[in-house]
Formats: sequence, C-alpha cells, structure tokens
Amino acid sequence: MLDLSQFQATGKETVFHGRHINPQIYADIDGNNWGLKDYEARGGYAALRKILGKDGGEGMTQDQVIAEVKASSLRGRGGAGFPTGLKWSFMPRAFPGQKYLVCNSDEGEPGTAKDREILRFNPHTVIEGMAIAAYAMGITVGYNYIHGEIFEAYERFEEALDEARAAGYLGDNIMGSNFSFQLHAFHGFGAYICGEETALLESLEGKKGQPRFKPPFPASFGLYGTPTTINNTETFAAVPWIIRNGGEAFLAAGKPNNGGTKLFTISGDVERPGNYEIPMGTPFATLLELAGGVRGGKKLKAVIPGGSSSPVIPAHTMMECTMDYDSIAKAGSMLGSGAVIVMDETRCMVKSLQRLSYFYMHESCGQCTPCREGTGWLWRMVDRIENGHGRPEDIEMLDNVAENIQGRTICALGDAAAMPVRAFIKHYRDEFVHHIEHKTCVVPAYI
Repeated sequence: MLDLSQFQATGKETVFHGRHINPQIYADIDGNNWGLKDYEARGGYAALRKILGKDGGEGMTQDQVIAEVKASSLRGRGGAGFPTGLKWSFMPRAFPGQKYLVCNSDEGEPGTAKDREILRFNPHTVIEGMAIAAYAMGITVGYNYIHGEIFEAYERFEEALDEARAAGYLGDNIMGSNFSFQLHAFHGFGAYICGEETALLESLEGKKGQPRFKPPFPASFGLYGTPTTINNTETFAAVPWIIRNGGEAFLAAGKPNNGGTKLFTISGDVERPGNYEIPMGTPFATLLELAGGVRGGKKLKAVIPGGSSSPVIPAHTMMECTMDYDSIAKAGSMLGSGAVIVMDETRCMVKSLQRLSYFYMHESCGQCTPCREGTGWLWRMVDRIENGHGRPEDIEMLDNVAENIQGRTICALGDAAAMPVRAFIKHYRDEFVHHIEHKTCVVPAYI
C-alpha cells in the first residue's frame, strides 16, 4: 500500500495514463514493475515471512495477527465498511472441515475503478494479504472472484499466482512451515449482482448469481455450505502493510474508527479524474483539489460520494465533509466503495437520476418482487418526467415506490435503487417540478 511517511511529507502523486495517482500502491507509472521481483524489492512478502517466523523472529500466532488488524481499525473497502478484524474473528477456526477465503473483486459499481487497478499494477499485495488472512483464520483454500468485464486484470492476477506458487509463497507447507494455502482466480461474467457476497458465492458454485437469505451468514454457511470469509480487494491489499508496520501505525494514518488510507475513484466533472489514495479523514475539498477542481471552472452542484448506489449530497454539505465513513454517514450518504462522482452546475438532476434508475432496473436479478417490479416503475416514471410527460403526482409516487422497495429485498440492490431516488427528490425537488410544469430542464442540456 501507500508509503505513508512519504505521502504525509510531500503529498506525492503522479500521472498514469492521464490519471493522477499515488505511485506506491501501483508499483510504477509504466505498469511494468508489477511482478514478483519488484514486489519483493519493495518489501513484498516480508509480512508473510514475519508471521511465519522466517526472518529470525518468533512468528505470530493467529490471535496476534487478528489483534493487529483489529488495532488498525481497517474497515471493509468494498462498501459496507465492516471492521475487518472483527469479521475475521467470526471464523470458527476449530471447524473440522474445509473452510474458504474469498476475495470480492467483482467491481461493477458505476464510478468505481480502483480494485482493477490494484490487480493490474500490484497483484502480489492482494495475494500476500489473502495468505495472511488465511493463516489467521486457519483456512487452506481461497478464491479471487474477478469481475467479468476486466479480463486483463484476471489474466494479470493469474500470472502473479503462477509467480507466487513458483516462489513458494503459495501451496503446501509454505516456506517450510506447517501452513498451506491454495489460491485460485475465478472469472465472473459481469453481473452487478455478483458483487453482493452471497450472490458471488452462488456464482462461484456454478449457479445463477442470486443473493441468499441471511442468516445464515457466510461465516457459518458460505461456499459449499461451509464457513467462509469474504473481503474486498483493497481490504486484502492493506493487510501486508499493517503486519509489517503495526496496526497502530495504520490507525494513526487515518482517524479514529477509520484507520489508514483509502483509494478513491473520482470521476465526472473534474479536471483530472482518476484514482487517488489519501488518508481517511482527508477533507473532500482536498480530494477535489487533487483532481484539479471542477472542470472548466464551473461551480460544484452535487456529489455522489460512494458509488452510484449512495445518496447524492449537495455541494455546500459535501464541502464540509471529510472522506471517512462517519462524516459521510452524518451528511446522509455512504462512503461505499469510494467512487466519488462530481456533478457541476450544468447537470440536470432528473437526467442523472434517469440514467441511474435504468442501470438498477437492468441489473436487478429479479428474485425479489419489490426490486424486480419496483426498479422498472422507478425508471419509467423518471423517464416520463425527463421526456416531458411527467404528471404532478409522479414526484410523490416516485418517493412512495422507493420507500416500499427500501428494506424489503433479500439483498441491498433494492436499497441501492431506492436511496438515490429519494435523495435526488429530497435535495432537488424543484428540478422535478420544473420538468413537469415546463417540459424542460432547469439547466441547459450538458450530456
């Protein structure tokens, strides 16, 4: 992950194919130094050697590894933000049968493009993080489920797996220890719903990717009905740094309850869209400045802070936020996957919601009636308003349909479709009213 001392001293970043990023997480800006030798030269696999006692130390027990991750306040980087160390402690280590570790690299959230970059430019940090997690939980088999539309990342990860196996970092009796861990890559087929952990498990088992009822949760009934722990790509990528430098050091890089650094994909109306790794708790204004500010010198209108499923936040509120779970939640939204979508003053909010609603209607797996039928209703109503056929009662009906979807589905896709609708109406009702009354946008069409 990030060389924190260098970042805090200089705020160093660079350009990679037009995207401004901090280079430490990506190996180098040419993308050529992703391989094992370069990873080892940067301290790669030192954390795995440390816990196995292969560098002259005593090694670390499973409890000690989990304790360090808990101390780091590392929270899941895939969206939910659940404490990683706490999740690892749920794994029944004494379970006599096979247990599984799964990396969720099914990055399909609109606006998110961070996990694929880690897999392209620093895949070994994910492999090492998964190996450490497997050791901590007594797991011997793992899978990385990679989104179907990023096949080149899948190929890169497979190459890295071959290197790790050949070097003895994966397989039986790793580095002469009694720890064995087999890790495999699995290529998905691009379904957004498979980003939901139980739908991912169904797909991994060869079934249709549809969410399961919970409980039981994966820690007790996961892959093939056995205990399973699932974490996001970026979450695993943070683990080697934590073990090398200590959980307290990682926590100190962020803020209480929000440890370490976080990758943010900033897109939309900014001068330099791309991936930025910054300490948790960094003001949004600083992130916006790193991205070059609002494109063309226009005014900021709104921000979707955590991927398309998170509620929109008006500009004046967002400018007071810091980039961490608690601050964004207090503002009425979610940090989510860290996909920051910036919208300037020319954006029509009805048009924007029309596009979001179509996506969720298209990606609903159809298992739950409120989601299967309701997402279609939402899109058709917003589409009607956008195209000049809206009715005065549509606004209240939109909010009512969204309310009746939210919290009434097996997984969170229903919420992901409903929450943006309710937030757009809450903050920008006047634009919906103007569309209905005048059959046109409040602002000139920009897209």
